[in-house]
Amino acid sequence: MTTNTKNISEVEISTLPKGKILNKELLMKFAPLISLVLLMIFFSFGTPYFLNTSNLLTVALQTSVIGIMAIGVTYVIITSGIDLSLGSVMAFSGVAVGLAASIGLPLWMCVITGALAGLLCGCLSGFLVTRGAIPPFIATLGLMMSVRGINLVLTDGRALYFQDYPTLRFISQGSLFDFIPYPVIYLTVIALISAYVLKRTVIGRYIYAVGSSEEAAHLSGIKVDKVKMFVYSFCGLLTGIAGVILTSRLNSGQPTVGVGYELEAIAAVIIGGTSLMGGIGTIGGTIIGAFIMGILKNGLNLMGVSQFWQMVAMGIVVIAAVYLDTLRKKMK
Repeated sequence: MTTNTKNISEVEISTLPKGKILNKELLMKFAPLISLVLLMIFFSFGTPYFLNTSNLLTVALQTSVIGIMAIGVTYVIITSGIDLSLGSVMAFSGVAVGLAASIGLPLWMCVITGALAGLLCGCLSGFLVTRGAIPPFIATLGLMMSVRGINLVLTDGRALYFQDYPTLRFISQGSLFDFIPYPVIYLTVIALISAYVLKRTVIGRYIYAVGSSEEAAHLSGIKVDKVKMFVYSFCGLLTGIAGVILTSRLNSGQPTVGVGYELEAIAAVIIGGTSLMGGIGTIGGTIIGAFIMGILKNGLNLMGVSQFWQMVAMGIVVIAAVYLDTLRKKMK
């Protein structure tokens, strides 16, 4: 009986259309990149202003902040976690820069304060998830509301302006060779470093292992809690950096800024092919996902589509990305 069963199984496997399955897997793997190219082709025909160099640089500049945040949350989602506090933490970073400036600290210390404020929030998220054993969704949701309230308490609901720091705006408004905006350079450097850490280091392998199977990772000797603490802290640090860049662009620390940014960052990660179930994801895919979001918004704006329909389009894109992830899981 056993021999017959084995023979039948071998025959069934040998008759599977392996070429078709491989083609489908390749298609799904490169789906984000193909989608990005198709979007660019579509908008290049839809509006004559899309392929202008100035417009493409504007898209890159607008995508940089979301892209930096998305890189951080990619690490979190690969471990099958989530972080909903990004928008509030971004605002907290700006408020921290404003408070540091109000007591007369040098500009470089104000910038570091903003980045460390994000790191602090990330560490708190990691602590709640690991030591508090609170599900990431609940822990970061609670932190999102609490940090937003703290921002309003610290500023009395008013923006903090930087009249004495005119050079602050060059962090986001300056450009290399009067051509490439500085935020695009920040995004590129952070993406390269993050991709290297994820793919070429031990901690990167641990991140994938925890996301694939937390129990198996623990049995393999991996300190799961330390890995989770690292990814949430790293996400908080990058969110703090993004907050400093946005604060520089606005030339003020605003306690209400960043609402909805966490959803855009998470959407960029999902569109880029990172699985919500964990264990799968790349930084390159996340960057592509961020640019898909940025190009979609920019192209629809140039074509005169209302923001209401833009929100509908964004939602459809996210649903399609999650559906592709489901198909990928079924095929495997």
